[in-house]
Amino acid sequence: MDELLARATQGVDPDAPDAFLRIFLNLMALVPWSALIWWNLLFLAVGALLGWWRGRTAEGVAWAFVLGPIGWLVVLRRPRRQVPPPLPK
Repeated sequence: MDELLARATQGVDPDAPDAFLRIFLNLMALVPWSALIWWNLLFLAVGALLGWWRGRTAEGVAWAFVLGPIGWLVVLRRPRRQVPPPLPK
């Protein structure tokens, strides 16, 4: 924890008015953004696949975007969308 605090406050004057912003930006620079984006794309693809399989593609993408892999369970728990029979001629 001390190492994280040291990296977050590196080059920041605690008495400066923008100290909070500088610490926040230092913390955001420590986040592995590329890995997070790739994982999110994987979660969305699987959510779309599961949603398509259940007849709810947009719902699968939405739940996967909001909840990640937990959204897959939400999509799987919902019943399949039933296609109504065609109208008689």
